[in-house]
Amino acid sequence: MSTVRMNVTLPEDLAHRLDTLVGSRKKSRFIAETIEAKIKELEHGALAKRLEEGYKATRKEDLAIAKEFETVDMEAWDEY
Repeated sequence: MSTVRMNVTLPEDLAHRLDTLVGSRKKSRFIAETIEAKIKELEHGALAKRLEEGYKATRKEDLAIAKEFETVDMEAWDEY
């Protein structure tokens, strides 16, 4: 995997806590993994929102289709 060098500015207290927890040699990896996790979380949230909007937009059509097939769906229930 290729990498890109970046200059990031952090609050002094946060930088000190990062050094204390992960050490100076592992900061880049920790930051990359943390950013990756946050990006996945944000992408998942955006997808969930789009799906919800899609479900709401097709709600009436979905209910109409379900109603149309209700009798067919119920035909086999008497056998059980």
